[in-house]
Amino acid sequence: MDKKLQLTDDILLSVEKPARYLGNEINVIHKDTSAMAIRFALCFPDVYEIGMSHVGLAILYDFLNRREDTYCERVFSPWSDLEAIMREKGLPLFALESQDPVKDFDFLGFTVQYEMSYTNILNTLDLAGMAVYSKDRKEEDPIVCAGGPCTYNPEPLADFIDFFYIGEGEATLPVILELYKAHKAQEGTKDDFLVKLLDIDGIYVPKFYDVTYKDNGEIEAFTPNHPHAKPSIKKQVVMNMTDAPYPSKPLVPLIQTVHDRVVLELFRGCSRGCRFCQAGMIYRPVREKDVDVLKKQAKELIQNTGHHEISLISLSSSDYSGLQELTEYLIDEFGNDKHVNLSLPSLRIDQFSLDIMNKVQGVRKSSITFAPEAGSQRLRDVINKGLTEEDILNGAGEAFQGGWTRVKLYFMLGLPTETFDDIDAIAKLGQDIVEEYYKLPKEVRKRRPQIVLSTSFFVPKAFTPFQWSPQNPYETFMEKQDHLNKKVNKKNIKYNCHDAKTSMLEGVIARGDRRIGQVIYAAWKNGATFDAWSEFFRFSHWDDAFNRTGIDPLFYTVRERNYEEILPWDFIDVGVTKAFLYQELQRANEGKVTPNCMDGCMNCGAKGFGGGICYVD
Repeated sequence: MDKKLQLTDDILLSVEKPARYLGNEINVIHKDTSAMAIRFALCFPDVYEIGMSHVGLAILYDFLNRREDTYCERVFSPWSDLEAIMREKGLPLFALESQDPVKDFDFLGFTVQYEMSYTNILNTLDLAGMAVYSKDRKEEDPIVCAGGPCTYNPEPLADFIDFFYIGEGEATLPVILELYKAHKAQEGTKDDFLVKLLDIDGIYVPKFYDVTYKDNGEIEAFTPNHPHAKPSIKKQVVMNMTDAPYPSKPLVPLIQTVHDRVVLELFRGCSRGCRFCQAGMIYRPVREKDVDVLKKQAKELIQNTGHHEISLISLSSSDYSGLQELTEYLIDEFGNDKHVNLSLPSLRIDQFSLDIMNKVQGVRKSSITFAPEAGSQRLRDVINKGLTEEDILNGAGEAFQGGWTRVKLYFMLGLPTETFDDIDAIAKLGQDIVEEYYKLPKEVRKRRPQIVLSTSFFVPKAFTPFQWSPQNPYETFMEKQDHLNKKVNKKNIKYNCHDAKTSMLEGVIARGDRRIGQVIYAAWKNGATFDAWSEFFRFSHWDDAFNRTGIDPLFYTVRERNYEEILPWDFIDVGVTKAFLYQELQRANEGKVTPNCMDGCMNCGAKGFGGGICYVD
């Protein structure tokens, strides 16, 4: 590598994991920066190991670099040790590939996956030497954009981002880049470019919209203030997943990351309709990849990376129509003497999945994980989980018979309509699973079972049927957690739980409006960064931010909305209609289950995209 590094040897030797900052991974892309019409800094606002494990980043990196006129480079949040040095020495944030300062780029694009990374976004802008508020940035600064699931409610970040991209990057990014290239050649201003973006579907430029509020704090009006600003921003999707570009030579980090493996994306969307799940709604309709394409991609990925694990990812992998053919092929092709493992992170609890797990795991039986989400059948019907107690107990029994002894189950506390009886049912379900194990013949039971119950706290999200629902206050969350902890039989069951403060903040931001930007800014000024990391999270930073801004967090969390209220994200069109979501809320309150899209169409609105599962006979 002959490029000049931004960090000197003495700095690199003084920080943890210096390979985070070198940009010399296997399959890294280097281009002649002087020959590029467009330079794009793609930022994952968290540490390197997290960002490098995100498949969306890998897809966009590959997709943008396929263009001969564009150079996409990566930017991550520097760990606290390096950040301290950068601030002390006045070193600007840089991109990994060229090591050039982020300020030299045309675009700084954030992929926003989690609300608790928002202060890192502000910190990234500041470390890059740019004003945090978009109105204060200079003409020569990069254009700052953002996309990803959190930006389906863009308002909490509206004051910091120049434009948002709503949907899947492969769909419309080429149009934006072509527009920018022509605009740059004409030496147009940043404002002129933002105005031109108003003609492109899926683009939201916050400065061209005004928000007014009622005395009670609800939104009174959300109004375009530019004649070209669309009243509704429509999500952009790739309908033909089989032919969509996919990285065949992904980056191979030289240090351990969260996931050191190749990833096959089976499909996008989900047909299940769990009422708490934002991803299940915003990524509709389901669009599958052809199984032969996946086989080809698997061979290329293993050949080009040397990884020893293939992970099949999607929201509910066992719903992939070609799963049996694909897994059998992968086991035959890469198992045995090639020693490539297959992992399936999102299987449902049924016999078919267990058969596959048996084939995949062979002799080595690690833990098996299920996500019932709720302990009682009543509450599972409320959230439309589509899973019965019989399914769970049979699945656990089959797993025990298959040789597994460790079963992990994930639940949420604070789901709408939850009672203490529902919480008691979590403990009972754990005990019932233990008893399933002891139904096995004594000679088969080689060791004691390990049942692990884990709970998180329910956070209502935009574009779900529960977007109108109140979130439990902090005290109620903790009371429920303590109650469950006392109910769990600790002899054979381990209970994992945690503090609810981040869930409360997540709840504020997830359904926040434009005013929440003030809180995020104040928290960041107080020192909040890496809020998703328990060793860095300080609730006092946020508590002070609410006090300083005079914004009541409970307005955003514990309050029930009515159907007529203008929600901050109502101007985003994800295909699934508000009327459908409200109908699902009513069905939840009545305990009615809604069928899987594969079993019957409920006219959610996603059919308007003209393809995918909605059109399968």
